[in-house]
Amino acid sequence: MTAPCLEFNQVHIALQGRTLLALDARVAPGEVLTVMGPSGSGKSTLLAYAAGFLAPAFHASGQVLLGGQDITALPAERRGIGLLFQDPLLFPHLSVAGNLRFGLPRGTQDKSARVAAALADIGLAGFGDRDPATLSGGQQSRVALMRLLLSAPKAVLLDEPFSKLDTTLRHEMRQLVFGRLRDAGLPSLLVTHDHADAEDAGGRVIELS
Repeated sequence: MTAPCLEFNQVHIALQGRTLLALDARVAPGEVLTVMGPSGSGKSTLLAYAAGFLAPAFHASGQVLLGGQDITALPAERRGIGLLFQDPLLFPHLSVAGNLRFGLPRGTQDKSARVAAALADIGLAGFGDRDPATLSGGQQSRVALMRLLLSAPKAVLLDEPFSKLDTTLRHEMRQLVFGRLRDAGLPSLLVTHDHADAEDAGGRVIELS
C-alpha cells in the first residue's frame, strides 16, 4: 500500500479579519515540511487546523487532504493524524507499557509482545512496569514517539517537540524522530522557531512573517 501525501490546498486562516497565513503545499510520504515563524505568526494555528481542533475565533478556508481524501470536515479522531507536542503528555495513571498499549489500534493481536518489542526498539527494554514520572525527559520523549508510531497514523504533526529537551538531547531526539518518520513513510508537518530543528528535519522550510 502506497503511503499517502498530506496536502494543504489554498488554506487561508484569519483572525478578526487579519490574515495570519495562506498556504499551498504538498508533503510527500516520509518528508518533513517545516513551518517557521515568531510567536503569533500562525504556526500553531495551522497545526490546529490540520489536526481538527482550531478555535472558533479563527476563520479558516481551504482543504486539508490526506491520501487525496478531504479530511477538513472530519472530527479530529477520524483524521488519522498523530501528534507530538512540546510535552510528552504520557498518562500518569498508566505504566510505561500501559501508555504504549493505549496507542495500539483496537483489535491488535499480541499487544504485550508488540509493546515489549517497541520498548526494546527505543532502548527501554524492561521499563514496561515503570511509572512514567520516573523516566528522564529523553526517555519520556522516546515513549511518546513510540506510542505515536504504534497508533499507525497516516500523517504526523509536530509542535516544537524538542524545545523542552536539554541541548545535548535535542540533536539525538531529532535524529530518532525524523529517522523513524522517514522509515515509516509518514508525511509530517513540523512547526518550530528553532533553525536547528529545520536543519535536522532536512525538508522544505516555509517562513511565516
